[in-house]
Parts: sequence; structure tokens; C-alpha cells
Amino acid sequence: MLDRLSFPQPWLSLILFLTWQLLSEGVSGGSVVMGIVLAWAIPQITHGFWPERPAFISPWRMPAYLLRVIKDIIVASFQVAKLILSPRQPRPVFVCYPLELEHPLAISILASTISLTPGTVSADISDDNKLLLVHALDAASDEEVIDAIRTRYEKPLLEMFQ
Repeated sequence: MLDRLSFPQPWLSLILFLTWQLLSEGVSGGSVVMGIVLAWAIPQITHGFWPERPAFISPWRMPAYLLRVIKDIIVASFQVAKLILSPRQPRPVFVCYPLELEHPLAISILASTISLTPGTVSADISDDNKLLLVHALDAASDEEVIDAIRTRYEKPLLEMFQ
């Protein structure tokens, strides 16, 4: 009985509760109660879609990773703007990025990070989850793209998940 009353995804519940409070027109007794109900009900309903708990080994590394991604998004935005405004033609490339990550959540975070950074898009993943197809708007070589992704994003994710 107590197991059914628990929060199966506590972080999701916290995010749902805080989001509800931000969306409501102020904090009141009703919005707090509704936020708690939603924070409990939505994870209960979607529990079947979460077959495996995230396997964070070092979750304290996530804030540094997020700061790096935010910084890279800002820097890449200026680089793409400069490229668009310059007369030089971009050198687009498609790269098959060999993945060292094995956890599906880590691969999803990597693919999302690549797509969030202006100038790159993760286009596809192989059926065996070993290769990620990445499009870069401007790169001198495949190795440049692979090295940048590996050192900036995949290594920190490996430390968090393995």
C-alpha cells in the first residue's frame, strides 16, 4: 500500500511540482495541492514508460556538464552568426561518430546536446547503438568533429554513467 503512495520518479515529481507552481498565478493552497496531486499522479501513470532507473554513478558532475553545454551553445551561436555573415562558404560534413557510451539515457543526452549546440545536429543512430550520425555546418575534417564531441561531451557523460 505504501509503495503505491510513493513517488516512483522523485526528480520528475519535483520538476512537475515546481513547473506547476511557476505556471499558476501565484502560490496558494489550491495550487500547492494540485501541484502535489500532479507530481504524484503523472509519474504513477507514466511509470511503465520508465523501465530502468537512470544509472548515474556521479550525478554531482551534471551541473558542470550543463554549464559547459550552456557556454558552448552561446559560443557556437556567435560562431554560426559570424559564419552566416561572412562571405566564406561553410564546409558541411556528415560524420559517423563511434559511441563509447552504452546507456540509452547517456546516448540520448549526448545526441540532444549535439543538436542543441548551433551548427551541429545528431541525425541518426545505428540499430546497434554504436554509431551516431552527426551533421556539422562547418568543419575542417571528420576527426575535428569527433575529437570535439569526445572531449567536450562524451568523456564527462562516461564519467557520470559508467
